[in-house]
Amino acid sequence: MHNTAIELDRAAMILKLLGDKTRLSMMKILDGETCCVCEFVEVFQMSQPAISQHLRKLKDMGLVQEEKKGQWVYYSTRKTSEYYPFVKQILDQLPAQEEKLEEIKKLSIRNSCC
Repeated sequence: MHNTAIELDRAAMILKLLGDKTRLSMMKILDGETCCVCEFVEVFQMSQPAISQHLRKLKDMGLVQEEKKGQWVYYSTRKTSEYYPFVKQILDQLPAQEEKLEEIKKLSIRNSCC
C-alpha cells in the first residue's frame, strides 16, 4: 500500500514557509493564476527583491514553478509537486484573494511586463 502522507519534518517546513502571510497569500493567488514578479510588487507594495525572495523560498520547496517569457519570469503553483495535495488542503480553507486578483488583472492590462 502506497503511503501518500508526507514526512513530519517536511510538513513542518511547509507550514513554517506558509506561516508568512505574504507567502500564504501568494500561494492562494498562484493556485489559480500565473503571475509575474512585477504584479506582486504592486499588489503587496513590496520591493522586487523582497518579492523575489518570497518566491525563491516557495520555489526551493518545490511549491511554485517559473516560466520565462522573454525577459519576464512568471510563477504558478507546481501542481505536480508531491506536497501539492497537502498545500491544496490548506489553500482551500482560505478566503479568496479577489481584491488582489482584481488588482493583478488591472495591472496586466496596463503593464508592459505582463
